[in-house]
Amino acid sequence: MAELQRVEVWADALIRLHLDSSWSFHFDHAKTRFGQCDHKHKRISVSRHLSVKATDDEVHQVLLHEVAHAVAGVRAGHGPAWMRIARELGYEGGRTHDSPAATEHAKWLGLCPTGHEIIRFRRPSKPTSCALCSRRFNPDYLITWHDRRAMA
Repeated sequence: MAELQRVEVWADALIRLHLDSSWSFHFDHAKTRFGQCDHKHKRISVSRHLSVKATDDEVHQVLLHEVAHAVAGVRAGHGPAWMRIARELGYEGGRTHDSPAATEHAKWLGLCPTGHEIIRFRRPSKPTSCALCSRRFNPDYLITWHDRRAMA
């Protein structure tokens, strides 16, 4: 588990080393996305929730991934220029992280008639059926949504 204070030190060091002084770092409250490079505000951020669950190496790799986005520029995406820069910085991963989402913060619990449970951060806006019971929408397997906070 990474300590947030140490993550902030690493992020600031990487920013000072590879970017100009207009860039900054902060923690955000994302539950499924680990890191983000915001070119408009010149800010690198990582999820506070996922950082405390991840290893030091996983967090460091996310920081390298996001700094590579900042160096490569807004149009680079995950293309060859970004990948080259990411590798030069020491990034060893792919385009996404493998860490599980911080589902303990998910607000909605869905239950299908056969008992399957589905976790969501936002309540679906239209009727949803259980994908484990039927590959296509099937009203026989309609999911009922419950606010997990009200169940506690």
